[in-house]
Amino acid sequence: MISVDKLSVEFGGFTLLNDISFVVNQRDKIALVGKNGAGKSTMLKIFAGIQVPTRGGISIPKDVTVGYLPQHMIHNDGVTVMQEAEKAFHLLFQLQEDINRMGEEMATRTDYESESYHNLIDQLTHANEQLNMMGINSYQGDIEKTLIGLGFERNDFDRQTSEFSGGWRMRIELAKILLQRPDILLLDEPTNHLDIESIQWLENFLSTSGNAVILVSHDRAFIDAVTNRTIEISLGKIYDYRVSYSKYVELRKERREQQMRAYENQQKQIQDTEDFIERFRYKATKAIQVQSRIKQLEKIDRIEVDDEDNSSLHLKFPPAPHSGAVTVLAEHLTKRYGDNTILDNVEITINRGEKVAFVGKNGEGKSTFVKCIMDEIEYEGKLQLGHLVKIGYFAQNQASLLDENLTIFETIDNVATGDIRTKIRDILGAFMFGGEASDKKVKVLSGGERTRLAMIRLLLEPVNFLVLDEPTNHLDMRSKDVLKEAIKAFDGTVVVVSHDRDFLDGLVEKTYEFTNHKIKEHLGGIYDFLQSKKMDSLQELDTKADKEDKKEEKQPSENKISYEARKELSKKIKKAERSVEEAEKAINTIETRIKEIEKELENPKNATNNILFDEYKKKQHELEQKMYEWELLSEDLEKTKQESGI
Repeated sequence: MISVDKLSVEFGGFTLLNDISFVVNQRDKIALVGKNGAGKSTMLKIFAGIQVPTRGGISIPKDVTVGYLPQHMIHNDGVTVMQEAEKAFHLLFQLQEDINRMGEEMATRTDYESESYHNLIDQLTHANEQLNMMGINSYQGDIEKTLIGLGFERNDFDRQTSEFSGGWRMRIELAKILLQRPDILLLDEPTNHLDIESIQWLENFLSTSGNAVILVSHDRAFIDAVTNRTIEISLGKIYDYRVSYSKYVELRKERREQQMRAYENQQKQIQDTEDFIERFRYKATKAIQVQSRIKQLEKIDRIEVDDEDNSSLHLKFPPAPHSGAVTVLAEHLTKRYGDNTILDNVEITINRGEKVAFVGKNGEGKSTFVKCIMDEIEYEGKLQLGHLVKIGYFAQNQASLLDENLTIFETIDNVATGDIRTKIRDILGAFMFGGEASDKKVKVLSGGERTRLAMIRLLLEPVNFLVLDEPTNHLDMRSKDVLKEAIKAFDGTVVVVSHDRDFLDGLVEKTYEFTNHKIKEHLGGIYDFLQSKKMDSLQELDTKADKEDKKEEKQPSENKISYEARKELSKKIKKAERSVEEAEKAINTIETRIKEIEKELENPKNATNNILFDEYKKKQHELEQKMYEWELLSEDLEKTKQESGI
């Protein structure tokens, strides 16, 4: 389906991809793997026609359709979730319009015996057959099934897309691409914004689909479940294996060991031959043997060992200072935004030294509870940190909060204090930012490199409680493995909010599930939790169905709603609208100030103005909080309108 022929990509003298060739077949499900910055996303962009290679090229037949999900995209506003998803069927709607036009033309014409009239009948018949084949009667069901599989509720379908966060809007784009059922799916980090249940649904969809898939993902469990071929990009070359990622890792290791043995044997043979030539070069009696050995040496086909990218991340958290026996104690903790309850009367105890996972669907309160721990938001009830607990916090958006105009060195130098400042170059080197790399601007770094840089900031002072919110997003597999080992070796308490099953496997000993405004404790690792959840989810489905049946039985008719109730709902709507409006005004004010600060920071005189920079970070945090509040208030407004039938 796709033929890649001697493709090369160069950037300012640096060769990213060097003379590579391979073919993508119809049912291939390929994992593109390699370190951050190896060229994986670049390869997908070339396949999608967004980027042009320096030399060589790719060949895709004209009738082959391609669907591409990038890591970052511009989203559309002014439509509902359902309307945006329906755009996947624009060809179907275009065909329906053509059929309507032909039907109107037939109704007005009277030249029934003419050739053009008969041609019109044939065209209309063919178009109707094509319309049925394309699924005119089932497309809405397909949309609903896909959106629900990706975590949406039915009451989300009529909400404006602008009400959703970037992660949820990415899901809408993924739904559109899946609904188009292209011949080739190109997916760049599709699981970054999905919860565990949605990832499992996507796994099943992709693995059972008859279409070709090329994906970039750092979720080892996901790519193992979906793919049957692995292409590694390393130092400009590719290594192509028609096996899953886990099997590829084994075969790659075996291949390199075989190469090394063959190389070492050949080197010994060459050395022995060269020693013979050198020893007897000037002895006339050995002249014939010497000449023979020289010719033999010239004819040897030299074995080459594949270059290996040996640069690696060495990560070690400082020893954890002593703290009390209990790290976090929450009792009757409740968090609401207006009338919207996120956490309801929850209780949880995390003891010193425990490593636990927070899991659950997006929007169920994981990050909200983390913000309560960090004392970033107000709440009802009690939440107490243990004696001498010192927190190291890695936020989900930590990497995006870095100042893009600073260099890597300046980013760390600005927050380092005391003796640690003399060791910044050593620390950066351990994180693969050694030498000239430390002088790179943050804005040219890949997502994984920014995450590593944000992680360095976490290591600058010793802590005994690590709170990590999606720490593996954008990290390559090797970096994730090193981070995992570092957390396992850390002797303090750890909370990890993550959807990455492979990362959590063997790392945590307890799983807290956030569901229905509560926190449910599951002893054991992540796969123990998943196994139990399958059983629980069947019971929950039955319970949910019973609840919905009872709800329908109790639902009063519109005519029975009293005048007082309608009046009360009207007041509630006006109050909710005012709250949304006030939040929007606050967002505009904060955004205006952020732009002003950005303009001031562009002035070289303000490059070292820490007061300005601190205000900038504070305003970004305020904006994030206010945006989250606005989302919840908008949800509340929508629910109130639905209650009133508006």
